[in-house]
Amino acid sequence: MSHGSSAAADPRAVSQARAQLNVLLAGPRGFCAGVRRAIDAVEDALERFGPPVYVRRAIVHNLAVVRSLEDKGAVFIQELDEAPDGAVVILSAHGVARSVTDEAQRRELRYFDAVCPLVAKVHREVLKHHRAGRHVVLVGHAGHPEIVGSLGQIPEEAASVVANIEHVAELRLEPDTGVAYAIQTTYSVDEADEVVTALISRFPDIVGPASSDICYATTNRQAAVKQMVPQVDAVLVAGESFSSNANRLAEVARAHGCASVQLIAEASQIDWRSLEDCRSIGITAAASTPEASVAAIIAALRERFDITVEEFGEASEGTMFKRMKVDDHAQAF
Repeated sequence: MSHGSSAAADPRAVSQARAQLNVLLAGPRGFCAGVRRAIDAVEDALERFGPPVYVRRAIVHNLAVVRSLEDKGAVFIQELDEAPDGAVVILSAHGVARSVTDEAQRRELRYFDAVCPLVAKVHREVLKHHRAGRHVVLVGHAGHPEIVGSLGQIPEEAASVVANIEHVAELRLEPDTGVAYAIQTTYSVDEADEVVTALISRFPDIVGPASSDICYATTNRQAAVKQMVPQVDAVLVAGESFSSNANRLAEVARAHGCASVQLIAEASQIDWRSLEDCRSIGITAAASTPEASVAAIIAALRERFDITVEEFGEASEGTMFKRMKVDDHAQAF
C-alpha cells in the first residue's frame, strides 16, 4: 500500500497561508529626551541612595515604566506627606506647583525636580507674564498634571485655562487687561494653532512665547503620524489612555483620515477583528512609551500575520538633555 497519498493529506504537512501585512513604524516614536532624563533621575537616585526612593505621582505617564521602577525600589506616592522626613523624593517630569517644592524645602526632604526642561520653560514664561501684570491664558487640558503645575506658579485668579475656541469666547476679563498665553507642551499642534488664532483675534495685543511651547517630540510625532496615515489601513498608538500625548497621536490619525485607530497600552489590548481586512498598519508610540512595548506589539502581529516591518520617517531625533545631577547637594531643577 502506498503511503504517498496519506502523507499528502496529513494536516501537519499543509502549511496554512497567513495574510500578508505590511507594518510601518513611525519615526520618531517613543521616549523623548525629557522622559529619558526623568527615568534616569529615579534610577540614579536608587543607585546613589538605595531604596526606597519616593516619587511624587507617576514619573511619566506609562504603567510599564512605573512598574519597572517599583521593582527596583521606587515608591510612588500621590503627595509629599506620604514620604517620611528626610526621604529622597523625585518630582515628576510633568512639573509641579511652587507649593509642592515649598513643602519639600520646609520638610527638608532631599528632593530632585525631574521636570522636563521644556515644561520648566513654560513655568518661567508664566511667572514672567504674571510679574509684568498680564493675565495668563494657558492653552491645554484642565486637570492635566502639566497644566496644574503651570497654574501653580502664580496665584489662582491670575490665570485661565482654555482647550478650544469655545473656551476662548467664554473668557471674562476686565477691559484693558493685559493678556499673555502659554501652551501645554503635549497639546495637539493643530488644535493649538486654532486656539491661538482665536486668542489673537479676541486679544490683538496678546503676548505669546518667542518660540512654540509645544515640545519638539510632540510636534515630530504628530507630523510623522500625519505623513504615515495615507499609507496605511489602520494605526496602532502604543500608549496609556491617560497619556495626553498618546491621545493626541490617536486624534491626529483620525483627523487625517484613518478610520481604524487603536490606542493600546500593551499588545493584549489589540482589537484583532478590526484588523482582519488590513494589508498595512502603522505603529507609533507616545513619548512616555518604551520601545519594548512596540516590540511586543510587533511580536503579536507576527503570530497572526505574515508581516514585513519598515521604518517610516526618522527613527532618531538626536535631542538630548543634560543628565540630572543626583547627589547629596542637588535639589531643585
